[in-house]
Amino acid sequence: MNDSPDILHLDPTELSIKHISGILTGAVGPRPIAFASTIDSDGNPNLSPFSFFNAFGTNPPLLVFSPSRRGRDNTTKHTYQNIREIPEVVINVVNYGMVQQTSLASSEYAKGTNEFMKAGFTMEKSDLVRPWRVKESPVQFECTVLQVIETGDQAGAGNLVICRIVRIHMYKNILDGNNRIDPHKIDLVGRLGANFYCRASGDAVFEVKKPLDEPGIGVDSLPEQVRLSRILTGNDLGKLGNLKSFPTLEEIERMNTSDEIKAIYSENIAKEAQLDAIHRLAKEKTDSDEIYEALLILMTYNL
Repeated sequence: MNDSPDILHLDPTELSIKHISGILTGAVGPRPIAFASTIDSDGNPNLSPFSFFNAFGTNPPLLVFSPSRRGRDNTTKHTYQNIREIPEVVINVVNYGMVQQTSLASSEYAKGTNEFMKAGFTMEKSDLVRPWRVKESPVQFECTVLQVIETGDQAGAGNLVICRIVRIHMYKNILDGNNRIDPHKIDLVGRLGANFYCRASGDAVFEVKKPLDEPGIGVDSLPEQVRLSRILTGNDLGKLGNLKSFPTLEEIERMNTSDEIKAIYSENIAKEAQLDAIHRLAKEKTDSDEIYEALLILMTYNL
């Protein structure tokens, strides 16, 4: 095991539930929020958010969330109890405009309390399941519960609720011109550790081009002076490694005669400084997504 003083090596069996929870919720994120609406056998509605949640299939369309056992006293939550009585749930997504109300609904009110009313949400009748929908949520998934997997009977154990989507309700104003959900319009929030959330819109949203249909050249194929760069980041290397092919010698020679490159190599500076200058110029290109040109610039070194 690496004994570096810069890294902790932890055995989860030696940590408290609270400590493990802090690590998981701080490191695994941002997590989407399942704002789960359920109903008990007496018809009492319940509404509560859960961030141990994600989508797990499209055919059939599946969502899974976990109303885990409480770490402090090993009790189960009303959502879990309701699902055991009535195996149906509406999972409402949470955007920035409703995050404070959603947090309020997470309060541990007594059984039978209507969190819709406590948090100020509007109850909307569902089409195919008994629990109510949250009208203010931009997307609402009516679901039947296929299975509940209990991962243990001790405090902090998960209860994986596997839900099949049977109806989707979605506001048109969150769609772009191609009828796809626009991340800036839906304005989702994600859960982080402690009291922290993040907002998935505006400058926080960025695109990463998917790998090519054909495998890219790979970071391992890049020259050593590129892989060990003091200027280029791991993200820069990832972009370069996703290129389909290396430039030809003719292309590199042409780049070598450009004014920018000639100016660098004509400077009376050490070779190491020239290399840094080349890498800084290449980084400008990767930052503006001119990836092939960045590689051309890098390949001029030691030509």
